Amino acid sequence: MTDTSAAAANPELRTNPFEDDTARYLVVVNGEDQHALWPAELAVPAGWRTVLDAAPRSRCLAYVESHWTDMRPASVRDSA
Repeated sequence: MTDTSAAAANPELRTNPFEDDTARYLVVVNGEDQHALWPAELAVPAGWRTVLDAAPRSRCLAYVESHWTDMRPASVRDSA
C-alpha cells in the first residue's frame, strides 16, 4: 500500500511544529497565566499574548520553567 498523504509527499510535514528542537518559538501566556510555546512563524491565537519573542526551544522552555512556577490557573490560584 502506498502512502499518498501530504506528510509522505512532503517530509517537512512529518515534524510536529511544537516539538522541533531546530525551530524558533514564542512563549505565550493566556488570561489564566498559563504558559505555552508557540511556533514563531504562526500567528498567536486570540486570548494569548507574547511574553518572550522568538528564541530557540531550549531558551523558551527555560523561560517557562523559571516564570510558570505555579501550574494552577490564575482564577484557582487567586481564590485560594
